[in-house]
Amino acid sequence: MDDIEKIIKEAKTIAVVGMSSKLGRPSLTVASYLRGQGYRIIPVNPTLQDVCGERCYPDLTSIPEGIDVVDIFRRAEDVMPVVEEAIRVGAKAVWMQEGIMNQEAAKKAREAGLMVVMDKCMLKEHARLRREGKI
Repeated sequence: MDDIEKIIKEAKTIAVVGMSSKLGRPSLTVASYLRGQGYRIIPVNPTLQDVCGERCYPDLTSIPEGIDVVDIFRRAEDVMPVVEEAIRVGAKAVWMQEGIMNQEAAKKAREAGLMVVMDKCMLKEHARLRREGKI
């Protein structure tokens, strides 16, 4: 089983860093889909109080519960601090959405024992695995 399949099958709690409250934004679309599939979604955005009825946290270290996956909707150059926080809070994986790649951050995450996915959409990968009958 590859990292994508393992993450999607085993994760329960997903912190969405860079989550927006604006309809049509990829972060809101992906998070809403994943919540509809049974995942616990925790919005992370320092400019918002709540998103879709969920309390929004300013950063990963403010979240008072365990995190399985940190789903990142930030520019590639802004990923390293998020990965460092993910390591600090004991996340199991970091997922950089489509168009986001940061090899240095990925290396650091892997060295700390986290699974890493880059340049992939979690919604699309979940839907693909459903189509293939793997979940």
